[in-house]
Amino acid sequence: MADFPIEPAKTAMLFFDTLNVYLHPEKPETRAAVDASGIVGRMQQLLETCRAAGVTIFYAQADHRPDKRDFASLIVDRSNQDPNGGTQKTVGTASHAGEWKAEVIDELKPRPEDYVIKKHRWSTFHETHFNLSLVTAGIDTIILAGGSTEVGIASTAYSARDRDFNQIFVRDACSSGKPGVNEFFMDSVFPGFGRVRTTEQVVQELRGLK
Repeated sequence: MADFPIEPAKTAMLFFDTLNVYLHPEKPETRAAVDASGIVGRMQQLLETCRAAGVTIFYAQADHRPDKRDFASLIVDRSNQDPNGGTQKTVGTASHAGEWKAEVIDELKPRPEDYVIKKHRWSTFHETHFNLSLVTAGIDTIILAGGSTEVGIASTAYSARDRDFNQIFVRDACSSGKPGVNEFFMDSVFPGFGRVRTTEQVVQELRGLK
């Protein structure tokens, strides 16, 4: 038994932006890289194990208007749209509500009893019902998976830390498009927020609780 065992009734599994646009991208070379990483299979394993153990499932789903009126264009030194363009204004989002691209992938398809958090900014907590739903359900621990590590996962993690939630980061079920970034957060940042574990470690612990 672990020193601090996962308590399924008090734990949420959060899948962050596990959307078609990111996990089933249109560019063949990008899709091949995602497939080769095996991240979808690992998240499926997490989902199946968490369901069987009685862990509550949450999805953070980016939700933006087609006309971009809910998007804030900010001045940055690098954007995802033009990473080498120098100081610029961000110009939009990767997908908008109603598109296939903006839906959770079929491999992780939500069920009616799950929580789908429609978010408009990076953090799952920002002006959503996420915190209320966690507190109402008696949850004190969040398992995080998805991407990008340095964007939504990190933003949500900082918010969760400030709200006194325990956190478990699944290092091989989180991803970044930038080399070394996932490793940096998992090795140097997130250990100060909570526990960093592999998919296998989380799965084995949950299965051992039966």
